[in-house]
Amino acid sequence: MKDGNGRLAASPGPKTLNRRVIKEHILEIVSDSGEGAQKAGQSFGAVSAKMGNGVWTVEIIPADIQPPPRTKESASGIRIRFGSGKITNAGDEADMLVAFNEIVPYTRIDQNAYREGTIVLIESKWGTDESEEIRKSYAAAIQDFKRRAFVVYEIPMEEECLKLTPNPKKGKNMWVLGMLSHIYGRDMEKAAAQIEYIFRSKSRAVVDSNLKLLQAGYEWAREHLDLCYEIPSAEAGEELVVMNGNEALSFGIQAAGIELCSMYPITPATSTSHHLAECIQSSGGIIHQAEDEIAAVGFAIGASYAGKTTVTITSGPGIALKTEFLGLAVMAEVPLVVIDVQRGGPSTGLPTKVEQSDLLAVLYGQPGDSPKVVLAPSTIEECFHFVILARKVAESFRMPVILLTDANLATGVQPFPRPQLREEWLSPPVDQSPWKEGVTAYGWDEKTGLSQRPVPGQTGGEYTLTGLAHSSAAKVTYLPEVNQKTASLRSRKLATFGRTLKPPQIHGDEEGGLLLVGWGSTRGAIEEAVDKAREQGAKVSSIHLRFLSPLEPGLKDIFKRFDKVMTIEINYSDSLEDPMITPDNRRYAQLAWILRAQTLVDVDCFSNVYGQPLRPGKILARIQRELNF
Repeated sequence: MKDGNGRLAASPGPKTLNRRVIKEHILEIVSDSGEGAQKAGQSFGAVSAKMGNGVWTVEIIPADIQPPPRTKESASGIRIRFGSGKITNAGDEADMLVAFNEIVPYTRIDQNAYREGTIVLIESKWGTDESEEIRKSYAAAIQDFKRRAFVVYEIPMEEECLKLTPNPKKGKNMWVLGMLSHIYGRDMEKAAAQIEYIFRSKSRAVVDSNLKLLQAGYEWAREHLDLCYEIPSAEAGEELVVMNGNEALSFGIQAAGIELCSMYPITPATSTSHHLAECIQSSGGIIHQAEDEIAAVGFAIGASYAGKTTVTITSGPGIALKTEFLGLAVMAEVPLVVIDVQRGGPSTGLPTKVEQSDLLAVLYGQPGDSPKVVLAPSTIEECFHFVILARKVAESFRMPVILLTDANLATGVQPFPRPQLREEWLSPPVDQSPWKEGVTAYGWDEKTGLSQRPVPGQTGGEYTLTGLAHSSAAKVTYLPEVNQKTASLRSRKLATFGRTLKPPQIHGDEEGGLLLVGWGSTRGAIEEAVDKAREQGAKVSSIHLRFLSPLEPGLKDIFKRFDKVMTIEINYSDSLEDPMITPDNRRYAQLAWILRAQTLVDVDCFSNVYGQPLRPGKILARIQRELNF
């Protein structure tokens, strides 16, 4: 029962309400850092996925490790978009917000995360706080929320939790999970099982306490709230798994038979190593935490030279530090999988925010010519499978393969069909047979640039590993014709790999007025915007590139069928509306640079660096602007 604009009445009774059936909802939980909003949201998302709903989550992570509480900088939380069908992105404005204080929502308000009618369930304790300043702040925020046409429910979260625990800060999140479980009709057995799972390393007393809080939140919502939604589940038809992108990378590493992961902790890549540390030994591998990024990639290259299958994982600043060693891997033709979970900005930039700004760095970051394969998964499922592909390509072509994900994929949770493990995903055993006499360490095939890979310890397979220009016998050389030839052969491997690729599939008609080109985590938002625009009669289609070096074939032919081609990216580009910017001095988004150079087509771009996932609504607005409808 609510009073006025959602405020609870003093003595409400039990609710017996019919549930409103809806197709999907976007829910946000925002708290001060350390109050567990993300854990509640992750659990809610996992339960929803296990009930058969489509789910996509995005974590809201503060940039500082210990930001001051009750500040915009302290906002920590999660967005969960869930629905009856497949969910491919975080969507536009949220339908419901759970806020642990009145300050933290403002960082999301600044990002236009809410709309008129967004339901706000806010902790009410601040309205009676002993501090007059806090009471005034709370009252002003409530009035402001109502002025913005939010529907406000003031919830005594801490008061209710104190009935079960002396420290509500370590339990309020599970009480909220229980409250949301009633609002959205979540399966309480699945919710309880999720709590058993996430607190599996804690004592039984901790688990039981959180189970009681879960149930209490559910019962309180049942007795007091008039909010009840039903989001029907779809029949999956097959067994699904639920995980985020970094967990998918971890499972992919193990499914690929990679024996060694060497990395240095860096946001947002670090949780991959946390997950690997729990389970890689069970698949026969080890994880090595090096003293820094340079040591990590050096360790991985050394292990690969010795015959192991290796990966190093990092983010943008780590890629910068690994640069020289990556050049060594290219020159020495040492197989290596490099995973770059991109984040925002140059230098240390925006550690907890999303960007797709490392593309040019991984392509051209090394001195000299350094060809390498670059892949970009577009979904959580592809994060798993692309590691397996990257391992195969790296070993088959004796070269580094870089996998570009980003912070959006790293923390995004999505269900996908349980992979059926295959033996051919694993790296073959090290060849211990004697090296064939007369075959050199770099006995390149003149047509493909490929060569066999000797392994130290293999009889006759010893060779000198050097970053200097070398002959086919691995001897250092400065002969001009040898340097020219060996550079050609290293590059030729890219062309050889490119021959195995197929043109990208077009989402929409094969020709039309506007073609959007994306890569990485933006796929779901782009395709949702294209679908909505097409429903309105727009002649727009899209393609999404997974292979960025070499590029997928047929792009120029595809581009010719559209009046205009535009990339959609989360990295910087100049706007022609900016002062001093002209068509001659404009800086383009990173994929646009590459496509313009490769196809000689006048590819335009729409990009920004707000540190947020691209929303389908923003892309739709850009389509409407471009096609004038």
